Amino acid sequence: MKGKTVSESTVFIVQQMIQTDANLAGNVHGGSIMRLIDSTAGIVAARHASCNVVTASIDRLDFHSPVYVGELLKLSANMNFVGTSSMEVGVRVEAENVITGHNRHTSSAYLTFVALDEHGKTKSVPPLVLKTDEEKRRNQDAIERRKIRLAERKRERKAHN
Repeated sequence: MKGKTVSESTVFIVQQMIQTDANLAGNVHGGSIMRLIDSTAGIVAARHASCNVVTASIDRLDFHSPVYVGELLKLSANMNFVGTSSMEVGVRVEAENVITGHNRHTSSAYLTFVALDEHGKTKSVPPLVLKTDEEKRRNQDAIERRKIRLAERKRERKAHN
């Protein structure tokens, strides 16, 4: 199976936040932002795998600052790691005030997706071709996060048995 580069699946999405995205405090719902993070990461995973994908997990998600109605939410997503059928996608979220042009980092997340065939069974995906030092660093960081996730899953299984 021929590998794919990070740039072949990278996505950059911009969406203006509107009143229906707001909570009672007038800020954009964290859930609305989470949905956009998941959707954006899912596009990257599907582009890389060239098939249907499902979200398997999302690592810790911290909101560093609120997002307000009227701001542009800018999401950039890249493939960080590819296993046999699983993939880690990193998403960085920024908010832009369209009046001042000021940008601020609001959140980041790492999501794991699994590729599925037409019968809903896991499917092998193309290997990831790393070209830049930054891509190689992100890949190494993703490998470490994967080790942590797998160890945590093992601890959870032991606790349930």
